[in-house]
Amino acid sequence: GTLLCHTFSCTGTITPVKFVRVLSLGADVLPEYKLQTPRINKFTILHYSPFKAVWDWLILLLVIYTAIFTPYSAAFLLNDSEERKRRECGYSCSPLNVVDLIVDIMFIIDILINFRTTYVNQNEEVVSDPAKIAIHYFKGWFLIDMVAAIPFDLLIFGSGSEETTTLIGLLKTARLLRLVRVARKLDRYSEYGAAVLMLLMCIFALIAHWLACIWYAIGNVERPYLAHKIGWLDSLGEQLGKHYNKSDASSGPSIKDKYVTALYFTFSSLTSVGFGNVSPNTNSEKIFSICVMLIGSLMYASIFGNVSAIIQRLYSGTARYHMQMLRVKEFIRFHQIPNPLRQRLEEYFQHAHYKLGI
Repeated sequence: GTLLCHTFSCTGTITPVKFVRVLSLGADVLPEYKLQTPRINKFTILHYSPFKAVWDWLILLLVIYTAIFTPYSAAFLLNDSEERKRRECGYSCSPLNVVDLIVDIMFIIDILINFRTTYVNQNEEVVSDPAKIAIHYFKGWFLIDMVAAIPFDLLIFGSGSEETTTLIGLLKTARLLRLVRVARKLDRYSEYGAAVLMLLMCIFALIAHWLACIWYAIGNVERPYLAHKIGWLDSLGEQLGKHYNKSDASSGPSIKDKYVTALYFTFSSLTSVGFGNVSPNTNSEKIFSICVMLIGSLMYASIFGNVSAIIQRLYSGTARYHMQMLRVKEFIRFHQIPNPLRQRLEEYFQHAHYKLGI
């Protein structure tokens, strides 16, 4: 009873412990060490504290932003002449410069916080010694976090050459390494069918977004070297009436037209074999299209093949609940249990399914 009142308030209100459990990206089961008062050093952060739970969600949102905007910026914006002028102007002209700087600073702060955050050893003991925490972090995620936090924009700032711009775009994709750590933390939601379904859809859309950025980068890199303008970008320019002009760097389709068309091509190639209105013409585009089709077939096997199992598992839980309630009602009717106790029995099994069974 003390444990239940500690976790879920006996007065019906939300306790701080319950709030942290909802926010926490760690284990869902309440371990024994959380019920004890650990001895920690000054400036040391408990890994299950409310501050750490909120901070982990903040870093998760920044990683999602990085996973979406870093490939998009590296492929579309860094090579755009107008966007390049805005970025070279400084932080006052380009909001993306400010956001990228904030993301770099937050990732660096996260590394410092991880050096002062406790962890649980193999004996289920909370380790709060700074030296042991540092060694544990160095052996774990430090290298990935460090590479993802390097501000490549500031390190190579001032050089406006096209080679440097391409190098910055490639180096900034190192931030995507943090997705490995996020994937490990999201494992706790694998038991919830609806959450897994939503997560699979988001993963599919994110992979299509990455492939769209690569598809555009291939067409944009090889377009100036084509003797016959047969690339997909030139075909798009002809369809929209926005032809490329060698003397005008800003000519051709807009960034919006190019991104939407690239995303349409990757989605149609991943879910089917495409419709042909956006087609690969050069050898590089055809090789990439073959790779996209292979990735699409693999995603069908690994992602969409699990959808039917997930939906079946969702309905199986409801069917199990109704079967259990039917047995309870038959038990009540057979033993002629009076009304107050009968109502309490039914409410208990409802609570056990919706609160504990899930």
